[in-house]
Amino acid sequence: MHAYQDNILDHYHNPRYAGTLTHPTHVADGHNAQCGDTMHIVLRVDNGVIADAAFSGEGCAISQATASMLLEHVVQKPVDVLANMDASAMLELLGAELSPARLKCALLALETAHKALKNEV
Repeated sequence: MHAYQDNILDHYHNPRYAGTLTHPTHVADGHNAQCGDTMHIVLRVDNGVIADAAFSGEGCAISQATASMLLEHVVQKPVDVLANMDASAMLELLGAELSPARLKCALLALETAHKALKNEV
């Protein structure tokens, strides 16, 4: 097994930031109509920094693992780190080559987190 597969499986079986968050400032839901994956991301932004975050959802190992990886990467960093991430940055974080069908799974968390930044509660 490749190292990136081990990392994906680790984040899938031991997700970081999975669950709920009290007093979020931003929230969004995402859905991949192709495969049925769902994603709910909440953020707490404080003075321009992502102070905390959480996700929940149902789906394949890639969609759930990338949510864990993404939030681990952006928590305690300025909002701009997340706001400026694009698909290539997410794939670099994932560290895996993906088929076009799996690409949508890998980008669901990023799309949902971007949506959350625009959806203050």
